[in-house]
Amino acid sequence: MLSYQRGQITASQFKVLLCSLYEIYKVLEEELDRNSSHPAVAPIYFPQELARLDSLEKDLEHFLGPDWERSVVVPTATFQYTQRLRQIGQESPTLLVAHAYTRYLGDLSGGQVLGKITQKSLGLTSKQGLSFFSFPAVTSANRFKQLYRSRMNGIELTEEERVAVLDEAVAAFEFNIRVFDDLQKMLSVAAGTDPPTSTTFTLSPIVQLTVGLCVTMATIGMGMYAL
Repeated sequence: MLSYQRGQITASQFKVLLCSLYEIYKVLEEELDRNSSHPAVAPIYFPQELARLDSLEKDLEHFLGPDWERSVVVPTATFQYTQRLRQIGQESPTLLVAHAYTRYLGDLSGGQVLGKITQKSLGLTSKQGLSFFSFPAVTSANRFKQLYRSRMNGIELTEEERVAVLDEAVAAFEFNIRVFDDLQKMLSVAAGTDPPTSTTFTLSPIVQLTVGLCVTMATIGMGMYAL
């Protein structure tokens, strides 16, 4: 999970992370925009409050310069994630709810903490380059998350659709973990250090706990839990 688990991140790590996030949000927001009137998407469609693409473009220009688009690298796991987003946006827009919840509310929940870690680790004296972590249109993160979950609970789904969205939420968390793992391996190769030799998808105890809690939150948020 890069170095965020240790409370730090390097400039190289943050730059490639921004590139991956840009590619992910570019596709996610294109598909949300295209399906904004879909019955399952419309209730949780908040482009003014949540859209991240413009913020990511500002951050990439800050760190990579005006020609940043030429420098964007798309690792394999990131590409696979975007392909999945594109597929469900075209074939099953209801499943976009799982990915929107995972990404947006995850970033909204942890944005301030990760922003401070990044600023301290990179020795930044201002908030320039950290736009991604800021949600200026959200005056209260807690109240907004309550509104978001309330909107999710109001989405009318069949039992089959509810199960599919829950399964997609689990897949979304796994996609995000693979993205971080892929970036770490890529940076290890670039630095001349040995990347992990195992190709098996494994999670550290901390990540396992995080994923478990997030999946539980997604389950409750979608009203899929059983009493």
